[in-house]
Amino acid sequence: MSFTSGDSRWADVYLVAGSRGVSVCGDFLAATTLALVLQQTGHGGLAVSGLLIAASLPLALLAPIAGRIADRADSRTVLVLAGLAQCLICAVLAFVSNPIAVIGLVALLACGLAITQPTLSALIPRMVRPEDLPKASGLTQTAGIVGALIAPALAGILVGQTGSRLPLLLDALSYLALVVAGFAVRTRRHSAKTEKPQDKTHFRVRDDRVLTVMIGSLAAVIAGVNAINVFEVFFIRDTLHASTTVYGIVSASWAAGMLLGSVAFGRFPKRKITVPALLALVAGSCAPILIGATVGGAGWLIPLWLLGGICNGGINVFVFVIVADRAPAAAHGRAFAVMTAAVQTASLLGLMAAGPLVDHFDPRLLVATAGGLGLLISLAAVPVVRRDAVPAQCDVSHREELWAPAAVDEGIASRS
Repeated sequence: MSFTSGDSRWADVYLVAGSRGVSVCGDFLAATTLALVLQQTGHGGLAVSGLLIAASLPLALLAPIAGRIADRADSRTVLVLAGLAQCLICAVLAFVSNPIAVIGLVALLACGLAITQPTLSALIPRMVRPEDLPKASGLTQTAGIVGALIAPALAGILVGQTGSRLPLLLDALSYLALVVAGFAVRTRRHSAKTEKPQDKTHFRVRDDRVLTVMIGSLAAVIAGVNAINVFEVFFIRDTLHASTTVYGIVSASWAAGMLLGSVAFGRFPKRKITVPALLALVAGSCAPILIGATVGGAGWLIPLWLLGGICNGGINVFVFVIVADRAPAAAHGRAFAVMTAAVQTASLLGLMAAGPLVDHFDPRLLVATAGGLGLLISLAAVPVVRRDAVPAQCDVSHREELWAPAAVDEGIASRS
């Protein structure tokens, strides 16, 4: 299939979105399965915490290396080799029961994700025209959310009916699907035949004050919001005395909101996607949490969490577009790797702090504090970025780098 310089490669975007949905479903399927197995075999919270840390820590620690790989190596080679390695690791994981070995193998899987995630993110802007970035981002975000929604229920059914081996082998197969996509999609960065090396582009995220403030604000808010994943269990079940069914519905309402937000904000005009608008969405995701801390019944949390999730879905779309626009095209891998590292580090800090806090403070107070601090941080950052921000448009100095389909013969796969 041939493309002109004015076309967006939607076939590539749809293939990547489908692959990402399968990938995320496989990842959550494995994570839920392993957590259930550790719990059922008598291992305590320490083992489950170790599992979660092993799945997240490499994404933070390997960000500098992963970003350089994404910006300097042939994307098809990176993604295919990483996918094959992850497939093998996950297949071995299906036959391992020792908790230390399980945690070690999960860490290796996360190392592959740390490399493939910025590589995928850097490829998306190459597939579409700049004005189509919100829609492309929304499609891939939506696919990932659908995969994440399906996986926990599927894991519970499969583990209950067949044990842990089948879901882990299905996760291994999902990596093969991404390898196939790596060959099938035409979008490609740093092909030796078609693209001149651009890896010497000098770019550091901290040199862009707007990006730095944006990422720092997001990280601070994410730490608090991630801690709420722990707080809300005690808030909903103990403080509001809700049933496990209601707790499940409340938890699912945030994810449902994210799905709606990804679709809705994927159609948002690109000229209106700015850092202040992003911070407004961050505030919009925190305000329902603060209000939710005041309710007397868990049913009120469903529309509030739905609203927060909608803003969260918009945040994901906006962050992708803004990072892609403000960073030079040749440095996209490094920029997205820094963003991933900040998010993962903040998530880990939030989870680590939540456990001790929930043992010493009232859950309602903790939920209110997390929501209130997130709201204050996002609003305080708005005046800072307004002084320095330019509209979220491609920098003319690298616009031709961001969209240059005639210079590439592109290919993709990832797990995020």
